Amino acid sequence: MKNPLANKDIAIIGYGEVKNVRRSGRTTYDFAAEATAQVLEYTGLGTKDIDGMATVLPSSEAGNNFWSNYLGDHLGLQTSWTQTTDIGGASMPGNVARAAAAIQSGYCETVLSIAAATPTTRRVDDQRSYRSEFRNPTGIQGPPGAFGLIMHRYMHQYDLKFEALGKLAVAQRNGAVVNEYAVEGLRKPMTVDDYLNARMVSTPLRLLDSVMPCDGANAIIITTTERAKKLGVKNMAHPIAYSELTNFNVHEQLPDITETGFSIAGPQALEKAGMSTDDIDMFHPYDDFLIAEMLQLEQIGFCGRGEGSEYLLSTDISPTGKLPINTGGGQISAGQPGLAGGQINIIEALRQLFGEATDRQVPNPSTAMCTGIGVIPYVRNWGSSAVLILERG
Repeated sequence: MKNPLANKDIAIIGYGEVKNVRRSGRTTYDFAAEATAQVLEYTGLGTKDIDGMATVLPSSEAGNNFWSNYLGDHLGLQTSWTQTTDIGGASMPGNVARAAAAIQSGYCETVLSIAAATPTTRRVDDQRSYRSEFRNPTGIQGPPGAFGLIMHRYMHQYDLKFEALGKLAVAQRNGAVVNEYAVEGLRKPMTVDDYLNARMVSTPLRLLDSVMPCDGANAIIITTTERAKKLGVKNMAHPIAYSELTNFNVHEQLPDITETGFSIAGPQALEKAGMSTDDIDMFHPYDDFLIAEMLQLEQIGFCGRGEGSEYLLSTDISPTGKLPINTGGGQISAGQPGLAGGQINIIEALRQLFGEATDRQVPNPSTAMCTGIGVIPYVRNWGSSAVLILERG
């Protein structure tokens, strides 16, 4: 299988992240500017050094057909390549691959991958997929209802132990407690009992199964490994494999809604990297819901179908464990700034690979797997699955 990232000629050389907050009252542009200033300071670059930009359309800008133009103008960027990706939470890992392809093709040399959103301050989009009659004003009512259905189906097929999801929730909350960028209200310890006793939102989905919306922004810079070396950057990470699948099982009228595109994209990414799951030092999955992480563990191949509960219960998933998972809290415990949440887990992986995670540092990690999920159609699983593997440079 062809792997355009195999020669490690692409490097991520820095990151910037704005603290997640609820109802900030600030604009998306304001957050984006702060994240950009941070990543430029981290790398020692200026706006004139950036000739490419990749972004995702935030909910506050729904209907803005010129988002990337306006954003680039606001940030002071003159670019020869610009990309706006619209596969939801899979957009930002997808933009790493798209930026790499653009750099390798000669369209640009240094790309700012920027994501910002302020959904708790201003949200104007209409997320009802293609079966609005079942979603609004009554019925499934958004992602919690959709994932409640997925959990029900999983319970019909397999043994779902809620203590396992509780363990995962606690592990991620422990990461948020020592993550200065997490929403302040989430930086409080929790127990498995706290999870089990949380109120039901969409049976059997509990309040602590899902993310908390917030405002925030984050950015990374991607360039050639050659240029990174010339710049003398102190850290770099290579994207060494990527796989993406959109509209999995779209031709099936009665699909198994517990089966996802990760059953294809996960093994493909590992094959491209020449790795197995045993070679992955950290797992940073997209985590809008805990059950989504369990499904990814199973279908990427960390364990078998229906074995997710036992795997979580028997595996140390802390920063010093066998498979650290979302060590900064993930979106579940750090907050989800709209579609900018799709890059939060990538930045935590970079922070770990660069040895900058302080109190939650994984001992000497070399590799990380990050994922993205996008779109929740009615009575199906998510529509886009993306898997990105990073290796320390």
